[in-house]
Amino acid sequence: MADVAHLAGVSSQTVSRVSNGFPGVTEQTRAQVLAAMRELGYRPNSAARALKRGEFRTLGVITFSLSTMGNIRTLDAIATSAAAEGYAVTLLPVAVPTQDEVNGAFSRLGELAVDAVIVIMETHLLDAATVSLPPGVQVVVADSDAGDRYTVVDTDQAGGARDAVRHLLDLGHATVWHLAGPEDSFAAQRRANAWRTTLTEAGLVPPPLVRGDWSAQSGYRAGLHLAGQPDCTAVFAANDQMALGLLRALHERGQRVPDDVSVVGFDDIPEAASFLPPLTTIHQDFTEVGRRCVEKILSKIRQDPPEHGTTLVPTRLVPRHSTAPPQKH
Repeated sequence: MADVAHLAGVSSQTVSRVSNGFPGVTEQTRAQVLAAMRELGYRPNSAARALKRGEFRTLGVITFSLSTMGNIRTLDAIATSAAAEGYAVTLLPVAVPTQDEVNGAFSRLGELAVDAVIVIMETHLLDAATVSLPPGVQVVVADSDAGDRYTVVDTDQAGGARDAVRHLLDLGHATVWHLAGPEDSFAAQRRANAWRTTLTEAGLVPPPLVRGDWSAQSGYRAGLHLAGQPDCTAVFAANDQMALGLLRALHERGQRVPDDVSVVGFDDIPEAASFLPPLTTIHQDFTEVGRRCVEKILSKIRQDPPEHGTTLVPTRLVPRHSTAPPQKH
């Protein structure tokens, strides 16, 4: 800083004011200082500035899986929203969701100097007391069943699933089969519960649930089974990747979509409109989930009044060409 001040012909205090964006410096002086910084290759020491101000302008993100499309898109939205607010993101994937791993992740993020932490946790951990988050750390949880103990942001899983099932029933299908996600997934459970409840409220006995693991391969295997069910004219798949595998299996078994079987997915991935046929699905607003997570964690950093409970981001049905009224036989 002294070198910059000497070259620009100003005081070190003036250099400090320019590097920190403070007012009270004329445009001519500011230009001289910036030119000197460029000539000398000077960059402000962000770590020193952070220690002085007591903030690092960095958010930590802990996630237990980078393999699911939902987590990736939520993470992307968090990073984009954080950048818009002048914050960087430090990502720490955790391979095994245990208490020791979570404690270790928070410790490592503390060493990496973050102001607060967002946890993307779609598995059943917080509700089952398998994992608890360390006290004294500002935390927002995404895609979880943490309840009132934490600040949670989630997609309206149940509302989206109800819309999917109601859409198929309103088309005239006698029942709706469900291709569910993995048992340990909070989102999968919420969608399966809403599927079952919607059918029951309509006076129907739900068919046997078919289980997948979010992958297109598991959707394909489930589709081979569902293609052999004579009363299966409508399927609600818990995500679009499984719906993709399901479409392939139905095609291979000679089942036409939507003439013989209607299919609804969940997520509305960018490729859903390019499936054959284009997939009717439930749109999740991952951008809004990420924005809300950042909004709430920044509120905690500013020490606004504490807020717990869950904020639900609405979903919407996107009708395309994979659903139609059942054919008359």
